[in-house]
Amino acid sequence: MGAISRAARRFYARQGLLIVIIAALALEATSIIQYYFSRKGIREEAAMRAESELEATGLRITGVMDQVETAVHSNVRQVRERLGLPDSLAAVSRDIVEDNAVVFGSCVALVPGTDRAFAPYSYQSADSIATIQLTGEAYDYPSKEWFKVPLEKGEGYWSEPYFDTGGGETLMTTFSAPVRDGNGTIRAILTADISLDWLTEMVGNLKVYPNAYSIMVSRTGRIMVSPVETLVMRSTIQEAATKLDDPEAIQEINRAMLSGESGNKSIRMDDRNNEVFYAPVQRAGWSMAIVIPGTEIYGNVNRIGMIVKLLQLLGLALLAFVIHRIVKNQLKIKEVQERKDRIENELHIASGIQRAMLPKTYPPFPERDEVDLYGSLVSAKEIGGDLYDYFLRDENLFFCIGDVSGKGIPASLVMAVTRSLFRTVSARESEPDKILSQMNGAMSETNESNMFVTFFLGILSLRDGTLRYCNAGHNAPLLLGEGRADFLDVQPNLPLGVMEKMKYTAQETHLATGESIFLYTDGLTEAENEGLQFFGEERLRQAAAKTAGMSARAQVDAVDQAILTYIGTAAQSDDKTMLAIRYLGETPAETSEKHLVLHNDIKQIPQLAGFIETVAQAGSLNQGTAMSLNLALEEAVTNVILYAYPEGTDGMVEITAIIRPKKEIEFIVDDSGRPFDPTLAEQPDLELGVDERPVGGLGIHLVRSIMDKVSYAREGGHNILKMKKLI
Repeated sequence: MGAISRAARRFYARQGLLIVIIAALALEATSIIQYYFSRKGIREEAAMRAESELEATGLRITGVMDQVETAVHSNVRQVRERLGLPDSLAAVSRDIVEDNAVVFGSCVALVPGTDRAFAPYSYQSADSIATIQLTGEAYDYPSKEWFKVPLEKGEGYWSEPYFDTGGGETLMTTFSAPVRDGNGTIRAILTADISLDWLTEMVGNLKVYPNAYSIMVSRTGRIMVSPVETLVMRSTIQEAATKLDDPEAIQEINRAMLSGESGNKSIRMDDRNNEVFYAPVQRAGWSMAIVIPGTEIYGNVNRIGMIVKLLQLLGLALLAFVIHRIVKNQLKIKEVQERKDRIENELHIASGIQRAMLPKTYPPFPERDEVDLYGSLVSAKEIGGDLYDYFLRDENLFFCIGDVSGKGIPASLVMAVTRSLFRTVSARESEPDKILSQMNGAMSETNESNMFVTFFLGILSLRDGTLRYCNAGHNAPLLLGEGRADFLDVQPNLPLGVMEKMKYTAQETHLATGESIFLYTDGLTEAENEGLQFFGEERLRQAAAKTAGMSARAQVDAVDQAILTYIGTAAQSDDKTMLAIRYLGETPAETSEKHLVLHNDIKQIPQLAGFIETVAQAGSLNQGTAMSLNLALEEAVTNVILYAYPEGTDGMVEITAIIRPKKEIEFIVDDSGRPFDPTLAEQPDLELGVDERPVGGLGIHLVRSIMDKVSYAREGGHNILKMKKLI
């Protein structure tokens, strides 16, 4: 028995040792696999973080450069107009510095030989803007890169960073653009400087990891930003590489950065492994890089590896811990990717906002025969400040045209605000002077930039051609008809955004069937030909008079062609916007009305069924549509009967149905009860259970689902609920 027992112990011992060895091997293999994938995941996370930071910083830098280029290009015309008055050029450079916070200095440098050596330079000095002359022996501006290169190339140019001795006395880079006279000869160079202090701060703060640091090089490889200040603008990466551990790898990175490539590479530097991520700044030919010590990226996973080796007896717990860490890292990577995708999506949406502001579909109301309209906007720049808009409400065409003071991005933002205010205020207000007063109050209250908008607003009744309108400093529209091509009598009033308490005056006229109102901005009348002569109001009137009786699109196209013929090869200097509206009248015989008056007694609700039946017959509706309309009207009227009047009070509910065969049916529910706007009710969450869903909200949801348009107004002490159903 003893021998068997010893044999059994040896067997179990061997089996146990084998199990321990197998478990140890399994744990070790698991540890190695987990360690490998942990390193891979963490490295991918580091790469994504670095690439995301580089991309975001590149976009911010490009945004500043775009702003500087816009400031220069938008002032080239002013310099051209002042070439004969050199002493006035300093005002242009001063305006550029005053109007653009990112601009450190600006210079208007005349071309010697064509003009005398003259270069007024304005720059930020303490709390003011100073102006000096960059001429004489102390500053030979014709020899400077920022002057020579755009003069030779004939186009805008970003200079290499330099220390501007004798000028701004700071490290900067300059954007220069040539200014040509009427003959195409370059007469001057207009510049805007950016101090590289902001660049140093922006790039220097790319701290993807605590001990990571960033560098930036120019298109020639010169170091622009570095944690070692003695290298800035005094050395290149190639020169610095000779003093480091892995010069060949650094030389390869230098070549890739100078070639405008993006990527990453592992190098050994300062006796440790480092990961270098680099990407170009396309606009200026610069390149950025983030250097991350390997210990920053892999420190955690290395420590985990040691813990795994020391605690293999606790393999299952350790395995769970490693899996937990991997899942956590993967979630971080997913979060970074989702954040990156969200940013890219928002940027894509933002790029389309400007294009989506204006109506583009014509005819805009194919179901309506009473009006024909067409609009056109051609911006002088990529984005402009002109706008036009229109919409139908309650058998009225609300329309407007406007022109924002200034150009570029600020004007486009004010344009967007103005259009939004027009839509918001006009949705509930029906008097043109009140609409403009409310818009002006809102714009004046927040007008810190002192920009204003000339604006014309009209409300055309599609039933009888009555035109109510109000003007805010805009050009008077033209009225076109048989034997009629005159400017509309308008009171000028002040533009929007100038005076908060401005009182606007409404006016009224009438459009006969076939007559048109032609709206435009001053880009038409101030269009210049090669001789710098304006197209003018009289030429516009004559051109528009020839279009009487044409379609709205033909009127716009004809006037546009007349302007193009007049200006010839001259460049468009301002936004050119037109809106033609031709009133065609309504056929009264097609429209019929039905009326029903009920007391606020729920027992009278069944009368609605017969009322809807007569409406269905008049509008030739099928049974399904009639049933849907009955359901929607019953919900709306029941709501009035139950809640509009105090309990015990006898009140009336008047229902009017306006039938326009083959077009629409409009129901108007009128009561004099408590003020209540059912359209303000929030959309109910239909995914909630019956016990979780709050009481109310389903009735108006049902009405909205059945009807094509639902609106509310409080007029003369009455609640007016209008519901339209397109046929």
